[in-house]
Amino acid sequence: MESDVSANSRLTITAHALTWIGLYQRRGHEVATSEQIATSVNTNPVVIRRLLAELRKAGLVDSQRGAGWMLVRDLAAITLLDVYQAIEPGPVFALHRATPDPECVVGHGIGPAMAAVYEEVEAALRGELAKTTLEDVLRDVLKAA
Repeated sequence: MESDVSANSRLTITAHALTWIGLYQRRGHEVATSEQIATSVNTNPVVIRRLLAELRKAGLVDSQRGAGWMLVRDLAAITLLDVYQAIEPGPVFALHRATPDPECVVGHGIGPAMAAVYEEVEAALRGELAKTTLEDVLRDVLKAA
């Protein structure tokens, strides 16, 4: 999936945006604009709108036309895994795009060997992300402030 945000920072930027919206709503505001969120993230509002559109499809946010964005669930009910799955639907690592030479010993065996490692990495990543809610992120952010 092509994006204006690198794969390495998409989760961080998205968690930032959602946590910001959650705090903004707690402070009595109903919706947050892409421009407000983008100012905090220090990026273009278009980047924020694209990420939030993906989150809307996943049922994490909603928007009011011309007004802004709001969380659909409380920060405590959204894990980093929920966010990750909304913005990174594919695997962390992929195998070859083209089939390697099956007559080559390495070409024949590399797929299964790497797939086994990637499955373990993916399971560990998902397990760790599932342990942290955006409420946890907000708590840590406010501690550091």
